[in-house]
Amino acid sequence: MNTLAHDGPGPWILLFPLFWAAVAVTVVTLLRRTGRLGHRRGAARPGRDDDRSPIALLGRRFAAGEIDEDEYWRRLSVLDEQFGRPV
Repeated sequence: MNTLAHDGPGPWILLFPLFWAAVAVTVVTLLRRTGRLGHRRGAARPGRDDDRSPIALLGRRFAAGEIDEDEYWRRLSVLDEQFGRPV
């Protein structure tokens, strides 16, 4: 019976690295979801309010060719007064 206690830690020792890996993945996921990790300051992130702003929508319409340059600049000047440019 004494020899069992001195044969080493056993296979359960593998649970420690798995536990810490799960903790690390959870921390990184939470930091990304709160916006504290994984993006540059001022960069638009998919699925965020920056992509749905009126100025971004206007830029996408201009890029797609739905509006011409004169209309783009006219509408952008109005939106700049109301919403301001993103920094």
